[in-house]
Amino acid sequence: LAQESAVTDVEPVETLASQKREARLRKFKELHLKRNEAHRLNHQEVAEEDKKLKLPSNWEAKKARLQWELEENEKKKECAARGEDYDRVKLLEVTASDAERWQRKKKKKNPDTGFAGYAEAQLRQYQRLTKQIKPNMEAYDKQREESGEDFYPTSNTLIHGTHVPTKEGIDRMVEDVEKQIEKRSKYSRRRAYNDDADIDYINERNAKFNQKAERFYGKYTAEIKQNLERGTAV
Repeated sequence: LAQESAVTDVEPVETLASQKREARLRKFKELHLKRNEAHRLNHQEVAEEDKKLKLPSNWEAKKARLQWELEENEKKKECAARGEDYDRVKLLEVTASDAERWQRKKKKKNPDTGFAGYAEAQLRQYQRLTKQIKPNMEAYDKQREESGEDFYPTSNTLIHGTHVPTKEGIDRMVEDVEKQIEKRSKYSRRRAYNDDADIDYINERNAKFNQKAERFYGKYTAEIKQNLERGTAV
């Protein structure tokens, strides 16, 4: 009986020790899984951070701009489907304070200083034309994948004759050049000097003033001028 009692006392002790060991193993397994998960998340964050560092400095602004353009295109499609004028609908959503703020920002960002020289005029035209360019990011990414290392050429890369412009790009360039030609054709040219015209001015500024006065009041003063020329004015 004493021997059976001793065996009975040993079994609960071994069972308790076994349960503690299993609990420790489960705890160890959970900690191991958590460590692996933390390692995976840490590696993922490091990869994302490295990816962001390799992007251009203005990538976030470009991304926001592209997202805004996509939303604008969707709104245009919705307005076209309803038969509404998109520009009119957009203006109805703009508050007076927003319009005033945008106008101040526009003047501050690109003030019109007038003509100061051909170099500055050419620079302003270049900036105006480059702002109109809308890059196709899908075609850009596709070309980068197809070109591989040649997409970022070095001093040892031969790129002559490898680039072929797309038909859409050529059409866009032709359209832009035609617009510039049409705009230049509307410029006011300096009129040639007329030797037969009467000299009734003392300088160029006075000549322009006299031309304006003649244009607006010439029909009322024609008789007075004729009398003055004949010497019969009262």
